[in-house]
Amino acid sequence: MPPARKRTRAYDPAKTRAAVLAQFGNVQAAVRGLTPEQLAGPAGLGDWTVRELAAHLTMALEAVSRGLDGDEPAGPALALLDWPATTAPRAGEVDGDVRTLAAAEPDLDALYERTRVRFTERLPAAPGGRLLVTRVGTMTLADYLVTRTVELVVHTDDLNAAVPGLDVPYDRQALATCTRLLADALAAQAPGASTEVRVPPYAVVQCVAGPRHTRGTPPNVVETDPLTWIRLATGRTRWQAALDDALVSASGERADLGGLLPLMR
Repeated sequence: MPPARKRTRAYDPAKTRAAVLAQFGNVQAAVRGLTPEQLAGPAGLGDWTVRELAAHLTMALEAVSRGLDGDEPAGPALALLDWPATTAPRAGEVDGDVRTLAAAEPDLDALYERTRVRFTERLPAAPGGRLLVTRVGTMTLADYLVTRTVELVVHTDDLNAAVPGLDVPYDRQALATCTRLLADALAAQAPGASTEVRVPPYAVVQCVAGPRHTRGTPPNVVETDPLTWIRLATGRTRWQAALDDALVSASGERADLGGLLPLMR
């Protein structure tokens, strides 16, 4: 008998909006203090520079503003949990847009401020159910804002890795939302209830087909911290490397997630 369909997690729209703005503000403050030498350094993402990574981060918000500027499209909308799988095919398109933007905007501080102002002007009047045209298809504004936490948190982590000592903080709500979406995407990709994936304090999901446990400790358990989980889900860290470095604990014959990760690139 197929596993029961799980109810899609609900996100508080007001908290999501606040989290997106808070994390963007954290990044804006950090980028303002980067030196020309730091901006010219490698970002660790292909051959992007830190400047190009910083420019890319503004696209997370600008995509929302641009969608709100346009006419509302007809549905149907892309489901939120389908979004992670849609990003890889667009990588080449994103790469070209990032290079163009970074070359056209020598003043990153001005770019960030203009992006923030556009976003804050358009967002309050837009209902969560408003449909937007996005790079990967039509989505509701509420769902698309959830995906913006992933873009901002993942690339904040990239920025911190590229510039030692930068230590851009993570807004707690943004980190929680990003973690939960990627955990739920795993459960949707590998439906079942034989394995429990724990990412305290933000997410617990059951996944992987097999015998279902009904009480006590599940026979298959994976546990890790939020940033390690996000790095695994986005291909920044490999499963075996995380195990070798004791960043993940995995017990049980169905606790090997190596064949299911990454979820997005």
